[in-house]
Amino acid sequence: MDHSVYNPDYIRGILQSTKVIALVGASANPARDSYGVMKFLQSKGYRVIPVNPGLSGKTLNGELVYATLRDIPYKIDMVDVFRNSEAAGLVADEAVAVGAKSIWMQLGVVNPEAAARAEAAGLKVVMNRCPKIEMPRLGL
Repeated sequence: MDHSVYNPDYIRGILQSTKVIALVGASANPARDSYGVMKFLQSKGYRVIPVNPGLSGKTLNGELVYATLRDIPYKIDMVDVFRNSEAAGLVADEAVAVGAKSIWMQLGVVNPEAAARAEAAGLKVVMNRCPKIEMPRLGL
């Protein structure tokens, strides 16, 4: 798949079929993008589970923080990645291992090899995009 351009229906389909999002790289700092995106997604009705080993066991925006995707005791629909492009590879592999339906790499996060592995395992992949930007653009 060409990840430089996405069909709006592809993005819309992911967002409309998603209920639970694991946000990897969640931050407790309100000045960080991951914090704002988490709050935005929660305001749109998604359950957003924060993942950050440094905050594991604490509560962030009303949700318990987990150290890894494997620690989350819930079914995950989407993994939203707030890590660098290199780290996104390991996150993608973990998303496959836990049975996520999609992986969404945030603005500036591009890892074609990780995308290919995730797609080969049946996941939908979005790179270098932000759902907080895409949702209003698509009228969601």
